Amino acid sequence: MELFEFLTATAGGKCLFTMLVSMVPIIELRGGLPFGVALGLPYYLAFPAAVIGNLIPAPFIIVYIRRIFEVMRKYLPSLNGLVDKLEKKAHLKGQKVQRYQYLGLWLFVAIPLPGTGAWTGCLAAAFLGMRLKKAMPAVVLGVLTAGCIMLGLTHVGINLFSGAV
Repeated sequence: MELFEFLTATAGGKCLFTMLVSMVPIIELRGGLPFGVALGLPYYLAFPAAVIGNLIPAPFIIVYIRRIFEVMRKYLPSLNGLVDKLEKKAHLKGQKVQRYQYLGLWLFVAIPLPGTGAWTGCLAAAFLGMRLKKAMPAVVLGVLTAGCIMLGLTHVGINLFSGAV
């Protein structure tokens, strides 16, 4: 069985594919969950696959992103513009989070809109110096909340387009 067939023809493959899509910045859970359902996964499998996929990069971003940016600046100066852009985004989003700290981080991650989510929330947490032990519960709650919102929106969307409202 070839890889694409595995990823699209078996429940385990569809869960893995959904997790991988949910790990991608910008797409994250808000794209991964509907993707998994569109692949044919039942909600009870698509939801945890998307949540887990979205959370896998989170602790690494919080702990290592500042060091990664330092290394990129030192050894890949041609990417300084990208690093500057990402740092600026983290600081701008961090201002929204900073006022309410962990509650703000949870709400920021929970809102499934462009420019929010686990990746950006973790970037903001890293640049605000939030400790992993305290930031991760807020990120997990935010991803779970966003997952519930996306689950509802996906269900409504499927019913609208299938005419089964």
